[in-house]
Amino acid sequence: MYFTDDSLFPDLMQPTIITAAPYGPEWLPQDSTDIPLSFEQQVQAARDCYNAGATMLHFHVRDPKTGEGSSNFDQYCELLAAVRAAVPKMIIQVGGSISFAPHTEGAKAKWLDYDTRHMLTELDPKPDFVTVTTGSTLWDVTQAFVPEDVKGTHLDDPKVQAAWSGMVVDSTPAFYLEHLKRLSANKIQPYFVPGTVHHLEIIERILRTGVYKGPLNLALCGYGGGTMGRNPFDWMEMLRRTPHGSSSVTFWSSMRGNIAIQKLATILGQNVRVGNEDNLWDKDKKRWPTVKQIEWAVKQSEDFGRKVATAEEARKIMKVGVWYDTVEETLFNLGLPPNRKEGQLGFQAYETDGKLVSDQQRHPAVL
Repeated sequence: MYFTDDSLFPDLMQPTIITAAPYGPEWLPQDSTDIPLSFEQQVQAARDCYNAGATMLHFHVRDPKTGEGSSNFDQYCELLAAVRAAVPKMIIQVGGSISFAPHTEGAKAKWLDYDTRHMLTELDPKPDFVTVTTGSTLWDVTQAFVPEDVKGTHLDDPKVQAAWSGMVVDSTPAFYLEHLKRLSANKIQPYFVPGTVHHLEIIERILRTGVYKGPLNLALCGYGGGTMGRNPFDWMEMLRRTPHGSSSVTFWSSMRGNIAIQKLATILGQNVRVGNEDNLWDKDKKRWPTVKQIEWAVKQSEDFGRKVATAEEARKIMKVGVWYDTVEETLFNLGLPPNRKEGQLGFQAYETDGKLVSDQQRHPAVL
């Protein structure tokens, strides 16, 4: 992204989009006071998050009978329909991992097979987004934890942490190319989740080859252990390398480190994500329910001088439901240089005679 002299003036920034992640799939119900278990509680969690100021919901499903994350797609569709009815304006972003969280020393953290994950492209009712990873990598969310982070939870068991330490995001081209094809066919937009700058490079190749043609919404993920950590220089480099015309960028991090990262997102004009999936603790190291985290995010945005986005504003900013017809139209709208034409030399730029021209003259497909 490109920052001009006035880019850090909060009154010139877009409203802050707050994503809520209230389902905490890595935790057991007893690990926190606000882990929803029954479907009624899971629907109420979405309603409470929306009423507190979150306009996007990071959606997972917990099996009420076992208390663990569900991979039952009948349950996915049932809960999705109930949440849609409860908060019809809220943007629903389904977590594409359907990850299995290990709760015993003998279990392993793993992502389910490709065919199972592809079923997310056929959810009914349709979500607005499904998160998509591009590139397999270690995703050890516990590596940056300090002992206080897991105090009083089942993750306080070193053997359970060891099981988590081996979690690999399995996302080869055999997965993400087919997944993006199916999402596009069903008019569900991808929400890209790069953990490193190299994943950003893969996303750009996807755009340049026309695998996906549409607005770019993504999260920059910094959990450590295979993704970037909490070094602010890495966040700035990731943000610098993110296409200037991206519809939205949200910062994701973990535990109390997320407090600092979300403040960084706010002052840089980006969007925030809070909730028990990422963090259980406030600045005083006390339990921090998701709704209280959202209220904090609202206040810190407003104190800085940024308006918090309404659901309607968030949908407009993220271009929910918008698709492009060509690679050229996609690249232009995302602020990326055009693809190289045969025999063309030098750095790529849009053709001009040196005079200021309209967008339509510069690229007719845009309008």
